[in-house]
Amino acid sequence: MASLRAARAWTRRQFLVRSTSSLAIASLGTLATPHLSRAADRPRIAGGIQSGDVSDGSAVIWARADRPARMQVECSTVESFKTIIASASGDALPDADFTSKLLLNDLPAGQDIFYRVRFDDIATGIAGEARVGHFRTAPAASRSISFLWSGDVAGQGWGIDISRGGYRSYRTMLDNRPDFFIHSGDHIYADCTIPSEQQLPNGETWRNLVTEEKAEVAHTLAQFRGNYKYNHLDENFRAFHAEVPMFAQWDDHEVTNDWSPTGSYDEAGFEDDGTPRLVARARRAFFDFMPIRDIGARQGRVYRKIAYGPLLDVFMIDMRSYRDNSWNKGDDHRGWLLGAEQLGWLKRELAASRATWRVIAADLPIGLVSLDAVALGNGAPDRREHEIADLLASIKRAGIRNIVWLTADMHYTAAHYYDPNKAQFQDFEPFWEFVSGPLHAGTWGPGELDDTFGPVAMYQNGCSAAQGENLAPCFGLQFFGRVDIDGATGVMTVTLKDVGNRDLWSVDIVPQPEARPAVVAQHS
Repeated sequence: MASLRAARAWTRRQFLVRSTSSLAIASLGTLATPHLSRAADRPRIAGGIQSGDVSDGSAVIWARADRPARMQVECSTVESFKTIIASASGDALPDADFTSKLLLNDLPAGQDIFYRVRFDDIATGIAGEARVGHFRTAPAASRSISFLWSGDVAGQGWGIDISRGGYRSYRTMLDNRPDFFIHSGDHIYADCTIPSEQQLPNGETWRNLVTEEKAEVAHTLAQFRGNYKYNHLDENFRAFHAEVPMFAQWDDHEVTNDWSPTGSYDEAGFEDDGTPRLVARARRAFFDFMPIRDIGARQGRVYRKIAYGPLLDVFMIDMRSYRDNSWNKGDDHRGWLLGAEQLGWLKRELAASRATWRVIAADLPIGLVSLDAVALGNGAPDRREHEIADLLASIKRAGIRNIVWLTADMHYTAAHYYDPNKAQFQDFEPFWEFVSGPLHAGTWGPGELDDTFGPVAMYQNGCSAAQGENLAPCFGLQFFGRVDIDGATGVMTVTLKDVGNRDLWSVDIVPQPEARPAVVAQHS
């Protein structure tokens, strides 16, 4: 991934709400003046444009071309692009399925940044038309911020039905105008096909857009990539990602249902390092299509910290790549999801954080009973629960406060309050976990909580027993969450919302003072 440094010159202007800006064609400046040519000679942007991993001074820009091309990006703090503060280019080649992404550095903090993207044909130099996007860099001061989270897209065969508005949740989320969006995983369902039709319980027919790559369960690299390309066929998806930066993590369906590093493979076999080729192909496609930055020498690492100003640090964790096996069971009572290296990293980064709030973005909940996740049922910690108990106890010992867990995965929405007074394991400070999804998939009913860490369901909403499981998106039980942090008071407001933009439930969480042990100076 290429990187650039931006010039230190900018102006201030508040972002103007533009409901159709994601598909707008730029009309001014160097990027918007392509060489005269027939339209067929010009490289096109195939799908949408995206930004991601935005901090106070950097962001990743992503796009895909329809042929070998060079991506050109320009950034400005004014929508007219009168002043250009950064420009960069990077190749889009067949090896990456014509995707390209650039890491922009030295951007101004706390600013609305407009960017425009075009592709130049590598063979002829002919320039394509430009498309305009937007993101907002993290503030350097304590300014109010808002963000959304959810997951689970195109699951259970519920794809893009244009007559029903396509991926409607993305349009609703765009109307919320957040600073960024955390995608909690299951961007795709590589293990689910998209049929042309599905029958609804009321006798109606759901009619999907179909593609060749989504006609079969993904095994080849082209099929995995085709899952991501399918999402870009939806206009709501494209409009949202052009305007709102994404912090991306993955879960199981980017590979296959309930996958683990050692237990998920197909007839393609294994790489030289023992990685199943199925997993390697899925990881390659994920990084080809996500606006996610590479982390030094550890290319392909999903877990990372994103600092979003003095009020917020986001810890994106990976509960898939380092787990013990596919199922949380065994006679040895040993198990893990994070693995020793990631767990150590998370402890250190949480301890080092000086933000008011620390959000742990998890791809799985920790209190809902599931053989695929953490909780096994009532009782003292066992297997993977030991790892979570270790983390929670270390947080308490370090005196770290104001930690909130966010996740999706369960295909319903809920608010869980973890109370040590109600728990079998009590060596931790109380905390909240919020679950919200799916964005566009089948909806399930609320799951069972165990008492190991004392979660209490303060709110939950999903399909009822009478409605049945795998309820289609058109029935309205599609969910996301919104977080607002007040710049003056630091109060965090978490609101659970549905596809109709209704506020279903909300809570204000007052930040607590840190309780870190005093540091005693050492003298030689």
